[in-house]
Amino acid sequence: MGGSVWSIVEETAKNYPSRVLLADDHGRTLTSLGLKNEAERVAAGLLDLGMTSGDVISWQLPTTIEAAVLMMACARIGIVQNPVIPMLRHREVGLISEQLGTRLLLVPESWRGFDHAAMGRELGLEVVAFDYESPVDMTTALRLPVGDPARLPSPPTSVDECRWIYFSSGTTAAPKGARHSDSSVMASALGMIERLGFDENDVYPIAWPFTHIGGIAMMVTALQTGVRLVLFDTFDPAMSADRMAAHRPTMFGSAVPFFRAFIEAQTRHGAGALFPDVRGCVGGGAPIPSQVNDELIEMFGVTGVVGAYGLTEFPMATCEWPDDRLVGTTVGPASPGVSARVVDGELQLRGGQCFLGYVDQALDANAFDDGWFRTGDLATVDTDDRITIVGRLKDVIIRNAENISAVEIEDAVIRHPSVSDVAVVGMPDTRTGERVCAVVVLAPGTELGVDDLGAHCMALGLARFKCPEQIVVLDSIERNLMGKIQKDRIRAQVAELTA
Repeated sequence: MGGSVWSIVEETAKNYPSRVLLADDHGRTLTSLGLKNEAERVAAGLLDLGMTSGDVISWQLPTTIEAAVLMMACARIGIVQNPVIPMLRHREVGLISEQLGTRLLLVPESWRGFDHAAMGRELGLEVVAFDYESPVDMTTALRLPVGDPARLPSPPTSVDECRWIYFSSGTTAAPKGARHSDSSVMASALGMIERLGFDENDVYPIAWPFTHIGGIAMMVTALQTGVRLVLFDTFDPAMSADRMAAHRPTMFGSAVPFFRAFIEAQTRHGAGALFPDVRGCVGGGAPIPSQVNDELIEMFGVTGVVGAYGLTEFPMATCEWPDDRLVGTTVGPASPGVSARVVDGELQLRGGQCFLGYVDQALDANAFDDGWFRTGDLATVDTDDRITIVGRLKDVIIRNAENISAVEIEDAVIRHPSVSDVAVVGMPDTRTGERVCAVVVLAPGTELGVDDLGAHCMALGLARFKCPEQIVVLDSIERNLMGKIQKDRIRAQVAELTA
């Protein structure tokens, strides 16, 4: 996949000018030619604000057409863009902007009750803000700076310089900035393009943060294949799935909260298919519980959730095929152009989508092993080169000097009929170092004891020393918007409840 991101925008606009690439929950649509034209207007608006090639802009927009247009506008003039997940607040945004020397912060005035503009000003940043809370319909103009495209310089041609900086959505540590080029973010789409078979007949709703690195991966996929992206700025489990149904989606994604919403919407709908065109489901961000996978298969006739895996530093490293008989059992083989190996249990990767290095260069030394990126994930690779993620190096419970994968235990616990969600964490223990604690959400009207859960886990083949020694019941398991369990917060909850 040669050329720059902007060159693909131009090529698609030339070859398929009337193809609708983007839609939203407010009735707005944008064709490929419309995307090019609007991105050029916004690029000119950024120039009017004093931005030039190489300057850093941090932007924190919800999942809207504006986010996609701004992304392409920055690519048009070579601005180094730093998309920031909207749920991040003063501490994270302050750390990010300080590391990057952010030249400009573009945000909503306020969104979902939080004053983003005030936050930026309190951090001492130059802020450009727009109204994202007033009603929006198909006539609403883009809530972005605009100018005269006639003033634009020639597009940048380099594909290997740092033009994109994404910060990890880690579950415990401070966010780390991964530096990407046009070349690396474009390579992140190769797995989806080859494996998922997207074309101009496909519709893919997105309610997760478009500022996640998956946003540019899906944007490149849409430009290359014609799949229509339908963007939802908010996600309401009780309503969003029904609103998505109006767009006749062909692919569901991408984490447990969204899959549950689709299942519950179909259940409410009753007889007849609410989503008659769905041909597959793709997962990412966290393992999909087998119970959810089984419900999707039964309700929608799909083969299961297509496994895909990647990191901010190395997006879309693997992907399965929707019609593969082994869907739901692995995250698939490595994506095109990616090499994978396992060293001392850790998955290591090489390939075109690998990041250029961290913003904090001191982190680079431990990130690579002779040119291979160290993922920090524990994995196995079978004889067909399919990769299974079995845990995190840092998500290991050390009990009596034995390493125990929390993910392995979670997969067993979630299969208990009384458990609707689970997070397994290690808690300090004076006798064993750490004890295995299963934090569970129970199905209505059920109870669960340690002995019952232990017998269940051993019946599934789990060794006795890995079985949970403690059960803590919560109303919900806290996850971020990409579905990752917030283990540090879960541990804090357990510690408070058991103090």
